[in-house]
Amino acid sequence: MPHLKLLFVKIITLLLVAGLLTAAAPALSTDVSQNLVFLTVADAYVGAAYPTVNTGTLPTLRARMTPVVRTYLRFNIQGSAGSKITLARLLIHVTNGSSKSLILRAVPNTTWGETTITFKNAPVLGKVLATVPSAKVGTWVAFNITSYITHDGLFSFAVISQSAAPVIMASRESISFIPRLVLTVNTVPAADPVLVGAGDIASCSSSGDEATANLIAAIPGTVFTAGDNAYESGTTSEFTNCYNPSWGRFKARTMPDPGNHEYNTAGGTGYYAYFGAAAADPSKGYYSYNLGAWHIIALNGEINHAAGSPQEVWLRQDLAANPTACTLAIWHEPLFSSGSTHGSNSGFKAIWQALYDFHADVVVNGHEHNYERFAPQTPAGVAAANGIREFVVGTGGRSHYPFGSALANSQVRNGTTYGVLKLTLHANSYDWQFVPVAGQTFSDSGTTQCNP
Repeated sequence: MPHLKLLFVKIITLLLVAGLLTAAAPALSTDVSQNLVFLTVADAYVGAAYPTVNTGTLPTLRARMTPVVRTYLRFNIQGSAGSKITLARLLIHVTNGSSKSLILRAVPNTTWGETTITFKNAPVLGKVLATVPSAKVGTWVAFNITSYITHDGLFSFAVISQSAAPVIMASRESISFIPRLVLTVNTVPAADPVLVGAGDIASCSSSGDEATANLIAAIPGTVFTAGDNAYESGTTSEFTNCYNPSWGRFKARTMPDPGNHEYNTAGGTGYYAYFGAAAADPSKGYYSYNLGAWHIIALNGEINHAAGSPQEVWLRQDLAANPTACTLAIWHEPLFSSGSTHGSNSGFKAIWQALYDFHADVVVNGHEHNYERFAPQTPAGVAAANGIREFVVGTGGRSHYPFGSALANSQVRNGTTYGVLKLTLHANSYDWQFVPVAGQTFSDSGTTQCNP
């Protein structure tokens, strides 16, 4: 349809001439500002002297103080969500006449019909949005309405004149000078997601969970737990009285995981009752979800997780169905730990093997009440560039456990500081930071690329 192509070229040319669009130029900065141009989707003028006449198909719009003539316009703003609107201008082209000033008013009703609106049925006017001091023939009048346009949607306006002589403007039927609304937006990229949490958390006999909860409160993001959420036995009463007053503040953004203390209550019923659907099927307790570019897997170390078990089979199927660039798994008891209280649990080698086979990147555990970071390694504990990095973060607030001899590939250890692990999940890498509670100085941080 050649005429439509010609019309498009003409509109773009007019926008360039008017300075509403700019020609492409080499990028010299990281400026992400751009103009979004919206042409009016309906316009018409109405007059007191002809109260039942509709003008919606005419190529002109009009405004006059007396007898009253005013113009109605409607725009459909789409695509600004997620951007910061730094400037919003409604532009209308004056083709004849003049005016001492033009006033733009909001029109709350956005359902009026372009071919049915008349002075008699025209919607009532809302607040004054902007005023321009004069309207000269052959120019674009620009109303600054930045404070009014804050979201996508339909917006209606009325143009009113302060002069007895009519001012004539181009309508959308004029083709050449269609009224338009121009948004200058700054597209702010969404921040990479954050996963933050710890294991071995709440006890009514310890204030450590209140201290770590204060850290979580200051860190936006998804909260994980790495088991042993409520001591001593994960009862309903302990979740209500010990966990809920501290970490319970973040229940709506928490993706939980059970520990052995939850299963001190048969079937972990207190845990599943407290977290509800977020804890998954109580007969399984394992589940997965995506967070940004990452696939996150919450496993249940308190039920069968051996090779060939339903959980291990599910894990392999889940990994095959979610081939994301980066993968992280959470459960309670670690395969590797230099702690002297519980230490390593070789029963999780099959789980590690499945994760390793699918090039997973991070494992997070608790159980040992300390912090330990390992270098990437294989399920056999051999350092490997394409291995899995394990964090033991049993630092949620219950108590502290000491270390024994350091295992191979153990890089950082601390057994005296409560805190949380903050993981910032980029598209192909992650940053880690151990955040200590107030008054403590130990910390640990770094960044690593995900496995190819």
